[in-house]
Amino acid sequence: MLLVPPKPINTITITIMLAFTFFLIFFSSGFLHFPSVSPSLPPIHHSFTLPSINSSSDPFTDLLSSFRKWDSRVGCDKFREKTNGVLLNHSKVVSLQEFGGGCGGFELNHVSVLVKGWTWIPDNLDNLYSCRCGLSCLWTKSNVLADKPDALLFETSTPPIQRRVGEPLRAYMDLEAGRKRSGREDIYISYHAEDDVQSTYAGSLFHNGRNYHVSNTKNSDILVYWSSSRCLPQRNELAKKLLGLLPSHSFGKCLNNVGGLDMALSFFPKCENDANTKPKWWDHLHCAMSHYKFVLAIENTFTESYVTEKLYYALDSGVVPIYFGAPNVMDFVPPHSIIDGHFPLSAVFVVTILSDGWQGKSA
Repeated sequence: MLLVPPKPINTITITIMLAFTFFLIFFSSGFLHFPSVSPSLPPIHHSFTLPSINSSSDPFTDLLSSFRKWDSRVGCDKFREKTNGVLLNHSKVVSLQEFGGGCGGFELNHVSVLVKGWTWIPDNLDNLYSCRCGLSCLWTKSNVLADKPDALLFETSTPPIQRRVGEPLRAYMDLEAGRKRSGREDIYISYHAEDDVQSTYAGSLFHNGRNYHVSNTKNSDILVYWSSSRCLPQRNELAKKLLGLLPSHSFGKCLNNVGGLDMALSFFPKCENDANTKPKWWDHLHCAMSHYKFVLAIENTFTESYVTEKLYYALDSGVVPIYFGAPNVMDFVPPHSIIDGHFPLSAVFVVTILSDGWQGKSA
């Protein structure tokens, strides 16, 4: 009879401790509010299976080669074939709007959008874009360039109460969790698929002036990155419990353990974007984050389809997010790319990775 040697006692102890802690966090804390189960939900398709993955340890040396290896095994093309249109979360509401379709309904060959009110939309988005079906699109904040716009865009600021015949359409965008129509728009843009136009936080075009240099190597001792400067009590409580169990660095105002604010460049001087300008946090965020294997990503609120940059920054940096947020998050990310904190058993998965790769042997 073949006897399998038991795991070292420290691995078993850590596994039990983390798994038990996750259960306590989820079932005794008021931080999570799970939606009630609806009998009208579609049945789960048990025939759906993901490609098998060789779980043998493989040393991490290069980020791009690791991405290519992942894509060859469970990449998006294979994933689409397997799902065959079935939603991962089996949600009552479709998470993503369909993109594409025919070009027959297009009445214009050029559209100009004049941005009238904004808080965060960067100036470097101003450009002439080539869109599908031969359509060209001008996006600008300049009244001179868009002297006869087809649409006026208002981001958080309220559109005019009336639109006269022949005047541009009023587009209103609200990407905050508690999305709410202004009541004065002709086109409503939000992060949710139920609204007129869906705009997710995944677009890196919004941040095209940032430093996207990423490290080819990962820390072998400190595994988890976290940075938050909006110290919400419930988020802090959850982060404190998790980070207390894992070797981690916290760079923000909340639970800071790296000796103060703005310390990332002290740890990773090669991440400096421009030596002649005063560094900003976004100048080196992706670069600093890329040195870690995991990023703790906790949304401000757990709202359906509200998946923000907290998740996508980590994916942009080649890091695995440990995510707490939208319950249908798996509809917004590639397969096997995140650890979904909604499922307490994910803790066991985390521990397996940590136990096998504690000294940087695998990623």
